[in-house]
Amino acid sequence: MPDRPILFSAPMVRALLAGTKTQTRRVLKPQPETFQLESGDDCLVYLVHAEGESVPRVAMGDGRCGVITLQKVPFAGGDRLWVKETWRTHRIWDADKPSYLIHGSRVWYEADERDNCDQHGKTRVSIFMPRWASRLTLTVTDVRIERLQDISTADVLAEGAALDPYHRDGTQDGSNPYMCVGDRPHTSQSPRAWYHRLWDSINGAGAWDANPWVVAVSFDVRKGNIDA
Repeated sequence: MPDRPILFSAPMVRALLAGTKTQTRRVLKPQPETFQLESGDDCLVYLVHAEGESVPRVAMGDGRCGVITLQKVPFAGGDRLWVKETWRTHRIWDADKPSYLIHGSRVWYEADERDNCDQHGKTRVSIFMPRWASRLTLTVTDVRIERLQDISTADVLAEGAALDPYHRDGTQDGSNPYMCVGDRPHTSQSPRAWYHRLWDSINGAGAWDANPWVVAVSFDVRKGNIDA
């Protein structure tokens, strides 16, 4: 199976390190041009893994038969993903491009608590992190396609939502056992509201309301470089 890089923001890296994030969702590009079935229902969008291909293709139909498109998704079960995140090296290397840095040079990660060391160099964006500097490796266990707003509470929690330890369920039937830490001190919000805000913060205002097709990727997390 191929190795692929994947980018995560600092809060999501912290969730990976804490063991609370085991899923991620990425917008499917381009978006499928769906059609209606003879029943009048919208067609299903799903993945088909053709023999001899390393990644699955997007298919549309009733789930039993349909159209297999040319579009592929960049993830498949068994893939290893090495995490790219915002980082720094020693300040003496600030004039050098990442490709020129010596393998094994000191690396500081923006997701970590900052210390008072005065040797930190300039901030380097995640997309330019070299493979040798990555400290997290993900092994893909499942890949599927769904509408963004179809995410379940269990899946939101797997996306790394921080649960509010002080929340008390006020319902009669226990139907709302989870609340997540809010975006202001001493507030909490539903898991769905938490993910709504997270998605818009990453993809822009209105991105949640657009309800795009997304690739939902589940994975196991290993702390360590992919080549270690």
